[in-house]
Amino acid sequence: METGIPTGTQDTATGHPHAGDPVFDLHVGGKLETVSTVALTGAAELSLAYTPGVARVCEAIAADPSMTQHYTWVPNTVAVVTDGTAVLGLGDIGPAAAMPVMEGKAVLFKQFGGVDAVPICLDTTDVDEIIETVVRLAPSFGGINLEDISAPRCFEIEDRLKERLDIPVFHDDQHGTAVVALAALENALRLTDREPGSTRVVISGAGAAGVAIAKILIEAGITDLAVTDRKGVVHSGRDDLTPVKRALAELTADRSGRSGSLADALDGADVYLGVSGGLIPEEDIARMAPDAIIFAMANPTPEVHPDLAHRYARVVATGRSDFPNQINNVLAFPGIFRGAFDVHATAITEGMKLAAATALAELVGDELREDFVIPSPFDPRVPGAVREAVAAAARRDGVARR
Repeated sequence: METGIPTGTQDTATGHPHAGDPVFDLHVGGKLETVSTVALTGAAELSLAYTPGVARVCEAIAADPSMTQHYTWVPNTVAVVTDGTAVLGLGDIGPAAAMPVMEGKAVLFKQFGGVDAVPICLDTTDVDEIIETVVRLAPSFGGINLEDISAPRCFEIEDRLKERLDIPVFHDDQHGTAVVALAALENALRLTDREPGSTRVVISGAGAAGVAIAKILIEAGITDLAVTDRKGVVHSGRDDLTPVKRALAELTADRSGRSGSLADALDGADVYLGVSGGLIPEEDIARMAPDAIIFAMANPTPEVHPDLAHRYARVVATGRSDFPNQINNVLAFPGIFRGAFDVHATAITEGMKLAAATALAELVGDELREDFVIPSPFDPRVPGAVREAVAAAARRDGVARR
């Protein structure tokens, strides 16, 4: 069976079957290791780090569990949890095949946020089992980052974990994407002299990212909003809606009065946000308003190729790193968790997400132009700006413990 994954040949010198391929070479042995923060050069240090000295710390924590915030790695460590059902654009490839992505996520947490992360790939797709497993693991972590869990299960898993845990729970496929998309859109609206309240927005894709983007745009003042799936605009007049889509319809198309196909929704629309995959016909894009904004974020193939999008849009963004204006979650999640951890937040609120988006948008400043509406992930200002904004918002929203 053809899988699209190269099989390669075993290399006896290196011991791995894809030697010479730079992607596989980088992954040999995985991308993570644990490193001690203390030196053990003799018996005295050993007695402090382990027995008998460690017993005193254990007793202190037993007497006052909040001491974990001072004397363990817990407050700076996030669990990156998946069941492997919605990995990148690969789909349901299972927990073992998901591990390289989870390792990569952990690397990004450390590189861009100074946050330690542990990848956890669960061999179950049962919602209750996932929730119970994460709840039991939670004492080892300061936060939970849910990753690559398919919709609609991801919504229930996140909501129920938020109810049961007093640490941040964050599904990055939803909220990281939404934060960065809003940041880029805020600048694109500024560049095209539009106001949120009078801007018509169409989102294609009613999965995890589409739902979260719709919700954050509403929080940011967008009122004329339609979300589409394979059958067209998600509105309450349809008889095929899941509970998640029905709630989405009430927030979006029911308020704006939109219905029909994606092509109908795009007629005169100011903004198109794609998080669905599939290609949008040129004639549909051509029906958008002048100075349109197109964010085609599907990877690796955008819904609208940038060369085509530029024929009809003033601002174009994708999820790819080889075109300007990359909508990349790494701009958000490391700083969001860093800010939440800094103030020992019990949750990540809508206010914290909005603050992160605004902080990212403001970094562009006076350099704003059509090919620069969002900063680069390698802009050294990004983590600090997001961290500070999120921490301040946590205090305003009453979820900070210090």
